[in-house]
Amino acid sequence: MGEVAAAGVGGTHPLVDGLAERIRLCRNTLPDLAPLAIDPELEAISGSLDGDALFIRNEVHRCRGMRKLHLETARLGAGLQILHCVFFPDPRHDLPVFGADIVAGKAGVSAAIVDLSPVGEALPATIAAALAARPRPGFEQVRELPPWGSIFSPHVLFVRPVSEAEEQGFVEEVAAFLGVLAEAARISPSQAHDHPATVARWQAQLRYCKQQKQNDKTRRVLEKAFTPQWADRYIEDLLFDDPPAPGATP
Repeated sequence: MGEVAAAGVGGTHPLVDGLAERIRLCRNTLPDLAPLAIDPELEAISGSLDGDALFIRNEVHRCRGMRKLHLETARLGAGLQILHCVFFPDPRHDLPVFGADIVAGKAGVSAAIVDLSPVGEALPATIAAALAARPRPGFEQVRELPPWGSIFSPHVLFVRPVSEAEEQGFVEEVAAFLGVLAEAARISPSQAHDHPATVARWQAQLRYCKQQKQNDKTRRVLEKAFTPQWADRYIEDLLFDDPPAPGATP
């Protein structure tokens, strides 16, 4: 995940708008939801790329069991559009990383992906069972995962929706994944910061972030629209910031 695209000034693709609103609704059901402070320079961003205006909006929260809930939407001229969403777990909790991306343009949606990705060898048993119990939706065009896609779970859905029905089906899948996560976050026990399992989950999340940073498409677009230094800061501090060491003050 993490492909950078953008959206037209005239409005975003219906799937981008619809999924963003659905994610916000699902986010509101998470336990102990609270906003996280964000640098105003990173909350609403304006730039240009090849003569087109680039707009990026970021929303950042936290909740019980999750250290950061990040939702990004972006628009570039009348071309590509993006929704990028990652919810990172607090390593003290045995919870997965939630991720969803949409890349769309004038020709429609080129990529839509959602997953609850493990931060260990496998997903927690209750979450894996909940996902396995759901009927697998049928999509006409299933996409191949990128080379760094080993971080995803067996339940990852990576498709190119070809109709409004498939687009709505993808939104329902995202909502279902978030429902599984919300229930797990409500009941997940918190372990000590120095518990071996906490340390192992922290190390696994470091690996997850490292893998995500290998997506050069993100970096190339941001470097071209801004500067290499700005791109590094955006990726390292906001998109895929490393989890604080267990016991460290956030």
